[in-house]
Amino acid sequence: MTSPATQDAFLELLNSHQKFLHKVVNTYCWNAGDREDLLQEITIQLWRSYPAFDGRCRFSTWATRIALNVAISFVRQAIARDRHLVSGEEHLADIPDGGTPPSADLQFLHRFIQGLGGLDKALLLLYLDGHSHQEIAEVLGITATNVATKIGRLKQRLRESASPHS
Repeated sequence: MTSPATQDAFLELLNSHQKFLHKVVNTYCWNAGDREDLLQEITIQLWRSYPAFDGRCRFSTWATRIALNVAISFVRQAIARDRHLVSGEEHLADIPDGGTPPSADLQFLHRFIQGLGGLDKALLLLYLDGHSHQEIAEVLGITATNVATKIGRLKQRLRESASPHS
């Protein structure tokens, strides 16, 4: 059993990282029900793992690593159960956006991200969220040089996808 102080500390940390957790959920799930399920799974796993958090890295790095691992596992399990993700257009329509329809460029970017594999999707999500190569490397367990190389390749693929000749 955990103390109320531990619970309060966890909830405070969790609340301060909600925005990024929602980005992860929205990147890996395309309908509201799956997003709710995934957010709940991430929260449960963070809570279960919290006693093992030793402070050797920042809480954000630790939580991001767990969130991405849970998201990737969630999608794999969904595929194994023969569940199908809805198209990017339906996903974009399902996300509350304050009444402004997403631009064509944003819709294109969402479709591009949807087509990526787990590691590339996580890498691009962290990159677009403004994390440094070193921070991304810590979260994903690869070198900063590898991060830079992979980001360069993703940018090239994005440019090629956006060119009118593709």
